[in-house]
Amino acid sequence: MWDGSGGFRILKKERLTPVTNRFVIAAPWVARAAKPGQFVIVRVHEHGERIPVTIADFDAAAGTITVVIQEVGRTSKLFGGLQQGQEVRDLVGPLGEPFHAARPGAMVIGIGGGFGAAALYPVMRLLHQAGASTEAILGARSRDLLLLEQELSQVCRQVMPCTDDGSYGFKGLVTDRLKARLDELGDPQAVEVVAIGPMSMMRAVAALTAQYQVPTQVSLDPIMVDGTGMCGGCRVSVGGQVKFACVDGPMFDAHQVDFAELVRRNKMYRQEETQLNAAQA
Repeated sequence: MWDGSGGFRILKKERLTPVTNRFVIAAPWVARAAKPGQFVIVRVHEHGERIPVTIADFDAAAGTITVVIQEVGRTSKLFGGLQQGQEVRDLVGPLGEPFHAARPGAMVIGIGGGFGAAALYPVMRLLHQAGASTEAILGARSRDLLLLEQELSQVCRQVMPCTDDGSYGFKGLVTDRLKARLDELGDPQAVEVVAIGPMSMMRAVAALTAQYQVPTQVSLDPIMVDGTGMCGGCRVSVGGQVKFACVDGPMFDAHQVDFAELVRRNKMYRQEETQLNAAQA
């Protein structure tokens, strides 16, 4: 049985929701180079698969990075089972292009769907530190699945939680709350949106903001596989050109992304994933 030796030590583990953990990991070289929007490739043990994980926070002085893992598939469940003091076998990064504001000085509304809030946090912190006016809309099925409201409230002038079941905050979808907020502002063209979360959510946000002519960026990390551009699994059409989410992104102009193509690609291996999860149950 693998004992967690020979890798990157977990300095802190924190349970955020029943299926989500936050890990602070010692990775000095990665922490010194990391920027908001980037990701790492991790391997839990010697014979495990490599998976891309967005950097949720980093501290160059302390030499640490933070990742948030939602237990969905076999590897994420193995990662979720690691404890403080154990080690991740391999960790490579930072990878991908960092986030860049489309219009410096614009008010920015960040949309975090589910555990996408973890990737949203360093982006909103960067904007806040640069002097931008920032707000956040967070979405989850229920209150117990809502992530990082407190952390985002420290870098946003207001955080608007949304739950599908109405157990907390606004009852409804993040797009419903975003539409209401854009109408409240009166001048939506002075706004920029950053959306990170499930593919269906980002697609819906892009469709809404296109109506308001609000510049919008999305993170296409859900379709990444190997993180190097070699496998072609994260190939995407952006503005009619072929891009790779892992090397050209993961942040892209939402209104240029071919979401119909992305949704088809994202479903390609769903049957195999279901069979593997069933075999491991």
